[in-house]
Amino acid sequence: MNFERILSMIFRRVLGRLVNKGVDSGINLAARRGGRGQTDAGESQMTPEEHARARAAKQAAKRARQAARLTRRMR
Repeated sequence: MNFERILSMIFRRVLGRLVNKGVDSGINLAARRGGRGQTDAGESQMTPEEHARARAAKQAAKRARQAARLTRRMR
């Protein structure tokens, strides 16, 4: 094995991990959709309907992360 091939293998692994982190953080950001900067006091002002919608978005984000992980493993 030459040095170029070893370097390529290491680079591919590092790049894959960075892409995974980027996908996960993007999914989390999309799930929050403007909920940035809210404290516990801000969350208590949410209506029960908003709480349910936020909970559903959080669960959908979790499922999307799991699906993304699964498709990455299949490649």
